[in-house]
Amino acid sequence: MDFIIGGLAGAGATIFTNPMDVVKTRLQLQGELRARTETTTRYKGIFHALYVIARTDGALALQKGLAPAMVLGFTMNSVRLGMYHIAEVQGWTKNKNGDIELNKAIFWSSVSGIMSGVTGNPASVVKTRIQAAAHPSIAVGRQHKYDGMCDGVIKIYKTEGIRGFFAGVSATCTRLAIGSAAQLTTFSKLKEFLLGRGYFENSPVVLSFVVSMVCGVIVICVETPMDLVNTRLYNQGSAQHGKVLYKGIFDCLTKIYKTEGLYGLYKGIGPLYLRIAPHTTLSLVIWDLLNNLLLSNKNS
Repeated sequence: MDFIIGGLAGAGATIFTNPMDVVKTRLQLQGELRARTETTTRYKGIFHALYVIARTDGALALQKGLAPAMVLGFTMNSVRLGMYHIAEVQGWTKNKNGDIELNKAIFWSSVSGIMSGVTGNPASVVKTRIQAAAHPSIAVGRQHKYDGMCDGVIKIYKTEGIRGFFAGVSATCTRLAIGSAAQLTTFSKLKEFLLGRGYFENSPVVLSFVVSMVCGVIVICVETPMDLVNTRLYNQGSAQHGKVLYKGIFDCLTKIYKTEGLYGLYKGIGPLYLRIAPHTTLSLVIWDLLNNLLLSNKNS
């Protein structure tokens, strides 16, 4: 039940945040390995990207990749939130006095993040490639033509094998280890801090909302460069689709920094925040509510 609750929280939040994920993907692929002066700007920002995508490919294009995104939201968050909740319930994140111990919380949130990265990576690859596909006039990055999630899975398996579903998995695990440690540790610690001082004792929803908003800001600061690397590695495909641009995490980071500068490492930070902040808020609030509901049913 811990895993199902985590999965439902992630999948439910994805429905609302997927349009920002589409915009983020396009902005992160725009001007790939080119200096800013050499780049043809298809998308000039978040709102311009929303307008251009809706005008060119239709409003429904803003929900491109929703099916694999929901599969990703369920699989990744069921493992990540489920594992961390078990660690909390078993007391693995606390000291002898029952207080949350920072190093233990960071360890278990990182472990849960790494495991969720492995389980969610196939859906991430399919999602990113579908979201990147666009009309030639607004296309950025390498284009993969898939007629939906199932067609994408079949084509990736035929051309790249099982290995294709785990493109960028090392970057995914690194990003989620860092992101989960920042997100879940902050959520637990700040929640404990506020409750310990008498804040929001009778308002669990408000408490979860406030704490998760802070988590979103912290996550975006530490996660953006690795999220960019993820997008590039997911989308490049195999050598059959053309030249392989990146050989791994550090090669990708180095090439982006050399050609696109520090700015390049933070491409898409706006839509990433607008995706992560509400997604973090919604998923953590839903997760907390479902866990509280389950706990109250057990007690009754």
